[in-house]
Amino acid sequence: MATLLHIDSSVFTGEASASRAVTDAFRTTWQEQHPDGTVIYRDLAAHPVPHITADAHTAGFADPAAHTPEQAAAFADRLKLIEELEQADAVLIGAPMYNYTIPSTLKAWLDSVILLGRTAGETPSAKGTPVTVVASRGGSYAPGTPREPYEYVQNYLTAVLADALALDLDFIVPELTMAPHMPALSELLPLFEASRDRALQDAATKAKALAERFAA
Repeated sequence: MATLLHIDSSVFTGEASASRAVTDAFRTTWQEQHPDGTVIYRDLAAHPVPHITADAHTAGFADPAAHTPEQAAAFADRLKLIEELEQADAVLIGAPMYNYTIPSTLKAWLDSVILLGRTAGETPSAKGTPVTVVASRGGSYAPGTPREPYEYVQNYLTAVLADALALDLDFIVPELTMAPHMPALSELLPLFEASRDRALQDAATKAKALAERFAA
């Protein structure tokens, strides 16, 4: 049976998080289709992974037999995350936009799993694995909008997930998520609701299609 690696990074929980609502819809549909499958779950807000250190970084380019005790311990943490990515048949990531970019906890996870010569480079070890990113944001940064130049989430994640790791990348983008909470944005509520409903439907549709692919 297929394995789903599910990563959330929103600092908010439950209904307060737009990205978690959509990743939950995806995962629920996936598990309905794959009741005997495996889900590896990481909540990076509740249980952040260590930020990259000099020992963790240099260990990735050194002979394991020559690792110092500090390098060995730091690299073991990286290796666990890398192996989770490599064993996944599909990846689901909740990536809300904070101050124009991804949460630092998600960046820390990426810094650990991007390893030149293994997950990145000429023959990336997880190449072709489908990854669905729920890139929620409080406003709109879509092409043609005034804030388009500040869209650093999809651009950055395309560079690291699709280009560096060679994953098969797909985005779901719930936007205008601040509309229900800011009176100044109240006129945008219908657009927010349409975006939310479309994102939830996309999550269920994409999860079902992936599950059916692996069940075939």
